Amino acid sequence: MRYAQGGGLTDERRAFREKLRMEACERFVHGDENAVIARDLRVSVRSVQRWHRAWSQGGPRALTSKGPASLPLLSDELFAVLEQELAKGPVARGWPDQTWTLSRIKTLIGRRFHKSYTVQGVAALLKRHGWSCQVPARRAVERDGGGGEGDLAERGRTVAALGAWLVFEDEAGFSMTPPTTRTWSRRGHTPAVRVRGRSRRRLSVAALACYKPGERSRLIYRSCPDARPDGRKSFSWKDYRDLIQTAHQQLGGPIVLVWDNLNTHLTAGMRRYIAERDWLTVYRLPPYTPDLNPVEGIWSVLRRTTTANRAFADPQDLITAVRRGLRQLQYRHDVLDGCLTGTGLSLASP
Repeated sequence: MRYAQGGGLTDERRAFREKLRMEACERFVHGDENAVIARDLRVSVRSVQRWHRAWSQGGPRALTSKGPASLPLLSDELFAVLEQELAKGPVARGWPDQTWTLSRIKTLIGRRFHKSYTVQGVAALLKRHGWSCQVPARRAVERDGGGGEGDLAERGRTVAALGAWLVFEDEAGFSMTPPTTRTWSRRGHTPAVRVRGRSRRRLSVAALACYKPGERSRLIYRSCPDARPDGRKSFSWKDYRDLIQTAHQQLGGPIVLVWDNLNTHLTAGMRRYIAERDWLTVYRLPPYTPDLNPVEGIWSVLRRTTTANRAFADPQDLITAVRRGLRQLQYRHDVLDGCLTGTGLSLASP
């Protein structure tokens, strides 16, 4: 039997199919019916009938694999070179955007290796080597790529040395106009959800995601409505100070705090407060790196569940819904751990 390489069969897959045919040979010798063999081997009856004809004419040797019908145009070694070229991105090869399409990869193969592929052949080639068509993640152009991973490793060593909690902080705003998520509807009839037309922010929330090897993850938060007596619509450095102090009391141990470069985090009062606390060590995330902060995942979960597709009656209804969602997340330690895993970071017990 011979299978085309272009169909995507690997050596392991061809060996597996040959094993099925050899099992069918043993059943042919015992005189089992084709339908019974097909049911037991979970293949089609037509395939078993074809095997039976070949076995009747040439015996078991007629069912052994002859290998691929032809060698692939790109060997595994050449495909590794192609992967290196693809990793450079389409812009490096003269295309205006950052999208690899099948036609562009076909052109790249022709230019780099002087081999002709069809678009369908390129798709089969990529799938055979574990590639797929995906929605890319966005990353800011201004992001500082230098020193980020090393800085995170340094925080891990600090946490281990101090036996401290690793705490990530972030803020988010919630408005009367909620995010929309997918909902079921009849085909051809786009569903509509009723929301408030005013999108002005009504609530700010600062949250701390707390992790420590051997301990359950924690979520500590503080909300700030925009209607405050002092007229301020966001957190002051004193609000962050009180939140950190509350976390220290609840966690009962040293804290390694990781947050962004918000101007409120850099005020003189906050710097003085940090310097006077020996139990508090602070690191700042590199610019434009929200994907390294697990609290961003918590905001995503909150917006896709508690506040999605909901018409809030008044600002107090919004505040109640957000607080209820955060309280529920406080008991979902698996979700909090998943938000940390989503950043690519992990905590291992020493």
